[in-house]
Amino acid sequence: LTSQRVNLRLILVSGKTQDFIFSPSDSAMDIAKHVFDNWPLGWEEEQVGSASILRLIFQGRFLHGSVTLGALKLPPGRTTVMHLVARETLPEPNSHGENLSLALSGCLTHLIT
Repeated sequence: LTSQRVNLRLILVSGKTQDFIFSPSDSAMDIAKHVFDNWPLGWEEEQVGSASILRLIFQGRFLHGSVTLGALKLPPGRTTVMHLVARETLPEPNSHGENLSLALSGCLTHLIT
């Protein structure tokens, strides 16, 4: 049964982390809503007004709301790290947008190392 669950460690820009367990069928939008509805203690300063502005970054790219964890082919039984940021819109899918997400991811990775 645990192999059917995905362990996610979400990291905020501030460097704070929290672990969550999701199903492979959960989408980025489902995850954002769950986190918003179950905002962790200790994250009060980062609280946002709406789940719709929460975005996940995985391997340097913003995930679109419909992308499921199963589609990412994450290794079962291991913890996957993603960044959680507040952002109104996703960058355009061009080289500028990719550079922005990679730069942001690099900054966030630097904060936690």
